[in-house]
Amino acid sequence: MIDHLFRHQYGKMVSILTRIFGLANLETIEDAVQDTFATAILSWRDKIPENPEAWLTKAAKNRTIDLFRKLNAEQKRVHTINQGPEVIAINDLFLENEIEDSQLRMIFTACHPDLNPKEQIAFALKTISGFSSKEIASALLLKEETIKKRLTRARKTIQVETISFEIPRGKELPDRLSRVLEVLYLIFNEGFHSNRKDILIRKELCGEAVRLCKIILKNEYTNQPSAYALFALMCFQSARLDSKVNEYNEIVDLKNQDRKTWYSPLIVLGNRAMTKAVKTDVFSAYHYEAAIASEHLKAITFDQTDWDKLLMWHERLYELQASPFTLLNMTLIHLQKGNLKSAKQFLTKINPKDLEQRAYLYYGTQAEYYIEKKETQKAINSLNSALELVTNESERNYLLKKKALIK
Repeated sequence: MIDHLFRHQYGKMVSILTRIFGLANLETIEDAVQDTFATAILSWRDKIPENPEAWLTKAAKNRTIDLFRKLNAEQKRVHTINQGPEVIAINDLFLENEIEDSQLRMIFTACHPDLNPKEQIAFALKTISGFSSKEIASALLLKEETIKKRLTRARKTIQVETISFEIPRGKELPDRLSRVLEVLYLIFNEGFHSNRKDILIRKELCGEAVRLCKIILKNEYTNQPSAYALFALMCFQSARLDSKVNEYNEIVDLKNQDRKTWYSPLIVLGNRAMTKAVKTDVFSAYHYEAAIASEHLKAITFDQTDWDKLLMWHERLYELQASPFTLLNMTLIHLQKGNLKSAKQFLTKINPKDLEQRAYLYYGTQAEYYIEKKETQKAINSLNSALELVTNESERNYLLKKKALIK
């Protein structure tokens, strides 16, 4: 109960209190919110309040004021904060639409261009989503101490550069929104295909990325076509989460997934978002990725997949944003079409090193090519190369099974 509330309420409370007390006091605010949860754990041992969210919000506000009094910070503001019109103004900030506005301000703060890109993701997961330093370190495959240093640097940069707690307007908005969407995309992808050794899917990361994207779509200035396209992509991919891994934590590839388990409400939600996303003359990478995901969902069976249309969407994606991963997917499409010559041509265009920690995917795809060519030993050699590089246990077991089936 407490863990669930912390994940969903931490970002809200930090955002609202930051809007009241300012970014300069962010660390104090975070301490106050954490203290509030510690108090809740003790106070709720016998009975949980009827409205735990309201209890937490009120307690966090009071705790913050107490801390500022003790620190003698902003004495005049703290002195008047409990009386007169200021009370009404502050209480208004706790209305639902103002809460969302505060969270959106925090999203743009976390993704501010003055912050190092590596710090942005860690700062977003901490400040907006309530992830602990340990959880962030686990998600990003880094040491906890590294995450703590990144968070400290981010807070310092915010103070030194006097970053404003606001939603950008005018000419500044497109570039700022683009970075925000990129950070949310990275968070979602880490959930959809985790880099962790022991787990392939992290639903809490996928869910958090979806939640933050919904906040962006509720604002009249930020609900741009690219944001709708990203939201559609997240919905389409999330619809398949339960079918990607079986009860034994074994990978189930797209060909063998039970399509009846694909969650139709999310598919419907994604289709609605795409309808709004295409009301533009300029398509983003998210548009094409969403179109690709949608095409897979449309196929009643794997054999009924429209590989020609998928190839077209991948070609357009590659024209817009050249990526070795797109080339890899185009290789697989040509293999499904039985066009081994084209598959080979695409494989030769890829340098496995460009795939970085996912270089094993190249050798796994290469193995598929050799399997289709009936070159058994070369297929086994490719799988051995993949096994040397893969770190996730589910993916390793998947490759081992594939190797065992080669005859």
